[in-house]
Amino acid sequence: MGVWNNYEKHTEIIVFDWNKILAKSPRMRFCAKSMLLSDWLFLVYVLMVCCKLLSASSHHPRGHTGQHQVKQGTCEVVAVHRCCNKNRIEERSQTVKCSCFPGQVAGTTKAQPSCVEASIVLQKWWCHMNPCLDGEDCKVLPDYSGWSCSSGNKVKTTKVTR
Repeated sequence: MGVWNNYEKHTEIIVFDWNKILAKSPRMRFCAKSMLLSDWLFLVYVLMVCCKLLSASSHHPRGHTGQHQVKQGTCEVVAVHRCCNKNRIEERSQTVKCSCFPGQVAGTTKAQPSCVEASIVLQKWWCHMNPCLDGEDCKVLPDYSGWSCSSGNKVKTTKVTR
């Protein structure tokens, strides 16, 4: 669980003083003089296309977690992991991205990621966020590290990691 922040991109435009560059290299001066204006325009166009492609590739919706936006007040699962330990008990973990309102943090409601009041998480009153499905009983773990949801002989334990 955690808080997700929006990130902004920073773009810089660099301007070259070609007179200084050409003055240092006689060979570069000769090549620059022999190139037509259309050649220079084509070179600038190719550079612009390359920069545009590089910029577009960094905005892929499933790329870096900080790039994809989540609707305010909601959460989205971005990664799921499943495995079995040596006692054949299935272990699951998931990475969630939330965009919560002020005073809220990422939590769980009815076995789904959601935004909950921050005081519930800070004071570790896990069952106050209603993490279990209907018909399941919620109990806080003895060390306050999470909660368990039980129904009949089935018990699902959730431990909170940050």
